[in-house]
Amino acid sequence: MSLFKPHQSDQAPLEPESSALPHLSKQFWSLQIAGWLGYAAVVFLAIIQPQFDSPGFNLPGQVLNLSVESLSGFLLSYLQWLFIRKIIHQPLQRTLVISFLSAALLGLIYNIIKLASYKVIVHDQHWNQAWNMLEFGGWLLFSLTTMFVWTSIFFIMLYNSRLQKEHERLLRAQTQAKDAQLQMLRYQLNPHFMFNTMNAISTLILKEDNDTASEMLDKLCDFFRHSLEATQRSRISLQEEVQLIELYLAIEKVRFGQRLSVRYAIEPEVQKALVPNMLCQPVVENAIKYAIEPSKQGGEVSILAKQRAKQLVIEISDSGTGGNAMTEKGFGIGLNNAKSRLDMMYSGNFTVSLNKNAAGGNTVTLVLPYEVD
Repeated sequence: MSLFKPHQSDQAPLEPESSALPHLSKQFWSLQIAGWLGYAAVVFLAIIQPQFDSPGFNLPGQVLNLSVESLSGFLLSYLQWLFIRKIIHQPLQRTLVISFLSAALLGLIYNIIKLASYKVIVHDQHWNQAWNMLEFGGWLLFSLTTMFVWTSIFFIMLYNSRLQKEHERLLRAQTQAKDAQLQMLRYQLNPHFMFNTMNAISTLILKEDNDTASEMLDKLCDFFRHSLEATQRSRISLQEEVQLIELYLAIEKVRFGQRLSVRYAIEPEVQKALVPNMLCQPVVENAIKYAIEPSKQGGEVSILAKQRAKQLVIEISDSGTGGNAMTEKGFGIGLNNAKSRLDMMYSGNFTVSLNKNAAGGNTVTLVLPYEVD
């Protein structure tokens, strides 16, 4: 059974397509009300007001007719909105053709309503009295243009919303894929670390040093208990990361005793800086494996962290005489893992370097963007 729980992504789950509808509906009603009020105002100022001085001008009838005209247009455009919402998920060309065919039909209906209302309310005639093709055609052109404009606006709104949702889905899918890769990289460390630690415990048991083996096993349990909490997040504070390192080094101190000494130089202001969880542990493990363990005298591992401009600088050094082996073998699994995880998170905006110290041993320097929660 795995000691680690399945990782929960920091990202929100995918939202259903309908989650955008409340926002779109609010946008639609604002546009619909403002648009038709504007339509009424333009018609009143451009057509009705110039007729004020005309003989037999019927102002109440003109205003009532404009109200009926605007309200009927409002209702027809609302029907068009509902219709386009139903077909927007079909192929683009088909959606466009169907949308503008329905707009033409609604424009024809709108034109009949307008002309009939004008005859009945303004001139007190029968709704279809004295119609002629010239009059009907002139009104029809304006009615069709009105519905085509609203259809274009609705289509752009809905199709843009669809594109945004698709874009969000793509970004979230990419983020989840990256998160899964980061999870795999983190879990790659577990068997590597477990093998080394359990091998040491097995050696202690073979030597019948049961008390030391038991102490080491207890500290191992403490380490995994704390690391389980950190594993649920892709990044943790540097303070939490240092606490994990301390737990890990407590295990190693059981193995090496006085041969291993540790020095910390963590600037207080960087304690809250965010780092990938368990970023430093494999680097510290490499220092012990390649520098401290081969040396009979042991050595010191120092961990330094500071802020430089907008970057977080972490230096992990060792003073062991076995350090040359690490330089010759290059990055190894621990450093390669750290480099891969940083590359996944920061897309190249980081550096990982391994340098030999003048006094012996090596220094691994991690430079990444300085970010806080």
